[in-house]
Amino acid sequence: MPLLELIIQTCKKQPGRYQIQTVGLDAEPVTTIGGITILPDITLNELEPGAMLILPGGEAWDRGENSKILESAKALLAADIPVAAICGATAGLVRAGILDDISHTSNAPEYLQATNYRGSALYQNQPVVTAGNVITANSTAPLEFAYHIFKKLDLYEPPVLEAWYGLFKTGDASYYFTLEQLTT
Repeated sequence: MPLLELIIQTCKKQPGRYQIQTVGLDAEPVTTIGGITILPDITLNELEPGAMLILPGGEAWDRGENSKILESAKALLAADIPVAAICGATAGLVRAGILDDISHTSNAPEYLQATNYRGSALYQNQPVVTAGNVITANSTAPLEFAYHIFKKLDLYEPPVLEAWYGLFKTGDASYYFTLEQLTT
């Protein structure tokens, strides 16, 4: 395990508290827009409430291919479980009516206009917006998206989270040394 990963693991409030599971509409491998093939851990029919549902972006949202997960997203939100969406997944949330009444962001307001968009007055031109249990992000903000997810999950103590974010946002080595000091 690289040193930075060891430091990050050591800084978690409760190491092992969360496990990541990939979910597919079925058990078939999924190839991302970046060419990475992922074998889902579970199918959508096997999805049970967890700590958070994170919806990745991609063009499939605009083709309606991921619409089946949106009913699960609504049910999870109704059960007070956070949902995070980036890039094209924000348009999926719009199509499901999830962003009609809460502050949100996406790639651009014009991008969302191609949907059944009723929340335009609540659009914020920000990289990431957290509103209650919904986190939305534009396609250029994966680091900020992760920061908001980590914050919502209460994964790290605030000084650790800020040092992690500062390191990856700026590359300033002083944040690395702060992380190292926080692990001793």
